[in-house]
Amino acid sequence: MALMERIGLLQEKLKEQQLDGALLFYSRDVFYYTGTAQPSYLVVLPDDYTLFIRSGFDFALNEVFIEKERLRQDRRLENIYREISSRLKDKKMGTELDVLPTERFFEFQKIFSGCEFVDISPLVLEQRKRKDHSEIDSIKEACKVIHEGHKAALSNLREGITELELSAAIENAHRLAGHEGIFFLRQPDFFMSRGPIASGPNLSRFSGVVYSITGVGLSPAVPVGPSRRSISKGDLVVFDIPTMVKGYHSDQTRTYILGKAGIEVKEMYNTLKEMADHLIENIRPGVKCSQIFQMAVDKAGELKVTDAFLNFGGGKKSHMIGHGIGLECTEPPIFSKYDHSELSEDFVMALEMHMFRQDVGVIKLEDVILIGKEKNEILTKSSRELSEVQC
Repeated sequence: MALMERIGLLQEKLKEQQLDGALLFYSRDVFYYTGTAQPSYLVVLPDDYTLFIRSGFDFALNEVFIEKERLRQDRRLENIYREISSRLKDKKMGTELDVLPTERFFEFQKIFSGCEFVDISPLVLEQRKRKDHSEIDSIKEACKVIHEGHKAALSNLREGITELELSAAIENAHRLAGHEGIFFLRQPDFFMSRGPIASGPNLSRFSGVVYSITGVGLSPAVPVGPSRRSISKGDLVVFDIPTMVKGYHSDQTRTYILGKAGIEVKEMYNTLKEMADHLIENIRPGVKCSQIFQMAVDKAGELKVTDAFLNFGGGKKSHMIGHGIGLECTEPPIFSKYDHSELSEDFVMALEMHMFRQDVGVIKLEDVILIGKEKNEILTKSSRELSEVQC
């Protein structure tokens, strides 16, 4: 899809849903439709659109790919409403209710007098699922950047280094390679360090902040990410630190061991990789996400690792093995038992699975996959083998 066609497709959806228009304010969506993330209101009507820049107008002029004549410098919603009010026939507007604070929603209602606001985020996110060539290229760049973190992990992992020090080395490598230093999740009040990293016994301590391997963090204020624990010989180490380049993310997890891996660790890891390879080989356009999840569960049963697969301990298990990735680190669709949406060509998915046995430890593997018509492509660049780092 050409960049200039994005708003046109949204306009078609507005007509289908019999909406008078859409008022978009969330930076990731505004960036997707216009090319700028400057604070703005993007007003899209079925036959027209205008980007109202609240601040940073000079920046926006040089960043947008839409026609510059569509830009206006105005931060007051009252002015925007006055300009479009005569064109609102049914007074039904779409906006991103999933990320709109309540106080701001009341402001919208007051200014857009008599308008009914409906959640347009599902339409936007559905459109964003399929990636065009420019988006895929940016994700590939983010995958190259995340590989630099993998190389930093291999060169810095040693006996006595703390999780925090190792994480800092990985994060530094990411930044120097072009990571923009932030990642986005479409979730209010979400907090995390730069990404989960844990070692040894910390790997089996699962915080509630992220439904995955988390690490324990530096304090209860942010109980996820690296701690000051020193890594010892024989420890398993897992890091899952995402990167973002030109607005697009990569999400990769690799497992390391300081020293030689025992037979049980190798067997568990090789089984997990076999499962991931099986899924990557069999994911196809038209298959439902819930079917992919069930495929993984069935494969775990076939390989006799049901007890360890997606295990969080205490009888808890994950119900997700992956997610879409793009302008947000986690976005629809989701490889879960509850998501029955179908995959399509040019979807980009992060496939992430882990295993946990109390007497063996925790291992995890995650890769970014481009869904192809006949064959899928692994976009992440780092070795997918268990990394044994000599002391």
